Amino acid sequence: MLDKRNFYINGKWVAPTVPRDLEVIDPSTEEPCAVISLGDQADTDAAVRAARTAFATWSLTSKSERRGLLTALLAEYKRRSGEMAEAISMEMGAPIDMSIAQQAPTGDETIELFIQTLDAFEFESAPWPQSPDERILKEPIGVCGLITPWNWPISQVALKVIPALAAGCTMVLKPSEIAPLSSLLFAEMLDAVGCPPGVFNLVNGDGPGVGSQLSSHPDVDMISFTGSTRAGRLISIAAADSIKRVTLELGGKGANIVFADADEAAVKRGVRLMMNNTGQSCNAPSRMLVERSYYDQAVEIAADTANKTEVGHSDQHGRHIGPLSSAAQFEKVQGLIETGIKEGARLVAGGLGRPEGLNRGFFCRPTIFADVNNDMTIAREEIFGPVLVMIPFEDEADAIRIANDTVYGLTNYLQTQNGERANRVGRALRSGMVRINGTFSKVPSPFGGYKQSGTGREGGPWGMDEFLEVKHATGWAHWHD
Repeated sequence: MLDKRNFYINGKWVAPTVPRDLEVIDPSTEEPCAVISLGDQADTDAAVRAARTAFATWSLTSKSERRGLLTALLAEYKRRSGEMAEAISMEMGAPIDMSIAQQAPTGDETIELFIQTLDAFEFESAPWPQSPDERILKEPIGVCGLITPWNWPISQVALKVIPALAAGCTMVLKPSEIAPLSSLLFAEMLDAVGCPPGVFNLVNGDGPGVGSQLSSHPDVDMISFTGSTRAGRLISIAAADSIKRVTLELGGKGANIVFADADEAAVKRGVRLMMNNTGQSCNAPSRMLVERSYYDQAVEIAADTANKTEVGHSDQHGRHIGPLSSAAQFEKVQGLIETGIKEGARLVAGGLGRPEGLNRGFFCRPTIFADVNNDMTIAREEIFGPVLVMIPFEDEADAIRIANDTVYGLTNYLQTQNGERANRVGRALRSGMVRINGTFSKVPSPFGGYKQSGTGREGGPWGMDEFLEVKHATGWAHWHD
């Protein structure tokens, strides 16, 4: 079992002030794979103090200096990407091939995209030609508390740490206590490439402990949080006293609208995307809305696709899905499947219990509910497991109404061969992202949502802006520019 009790504070690995051991559980085996320690107020204070001290110098570094650090980190990350994939697979159950192909690469991809963003980013501009002595200055906001989840662990860490570094901020990272190993490895990488002491700090802990300590800390200027809407609400309340900036990437209940003219692979593609990462993605297409004339055929395709989705251990190679991340997540998903059955939804694939042949581990059967209406619990709540609900719709207006009838607004999906309709419906959907006919972004782009899916954006220049303050200066001595 790995001993990962130490924290990374002010450029050194240090023991916790008060030892509070917590075992990290391998969700495929339900056995401990590592032990960490949960931080105390003294650990949080030490990390914030280190970040505050380092901000005085790091905030004044040049774009080229910050780029140099990111370039070195990118090389180190690529060198150790295999270790990263193994850590993620062990800590949260992503099958090793999926971890190698999808989970771990989100780290180096994010670093590369933010290097591109930094190269093109203007921290100082003169936007009004008629007033050349005025300047817009974008300056680092200060010390940032970064609180990240377990489902895409290094993706969410990189989406916060990298733009914060590029912007000139210093930070304290609190990764999920369920999946901390990837973040500890990331800290090792930053240490190896010479990240200045205090610029990046890591303290393990849980939400009520280190999470709330960072959220309420008077010397933390900003909180960036990814996780549940419930936790985001508590963080916002804790941060309110000090009026610090809070950015939130929260839950989702994405609609996948399938019109009768969708391409023949649309339903299968939607089910596979839903099952990816064992359904543990905030942007999952968890409500499949199907035009009535195509609905019965779509249900058959969805059920067949789910029944052919294999489930297996995270250390096994193959295209299977893995376990849910924890015992708590397993119980939550099982409870919501039971609720769906009780509320009268038609179970066409999967259901309660583990898949056949898997008697240990937090494994869940790939599940499809048909004949769901949008008032059912399973259509309203984010299940965060391999569970898809299918809802028929009558026409375009009905589809838009159902899709927008949710407290969430992260990602919606749309399948149609009619380009005009695709654009028209895409504009009408109340969500931060719309994915049409299976397309995804290949360039720096904003990730975030409307309504209770959060505030702010991650990725590209929008993600950089979250870590910056805007200063307007007049009477600027422009002859020195």
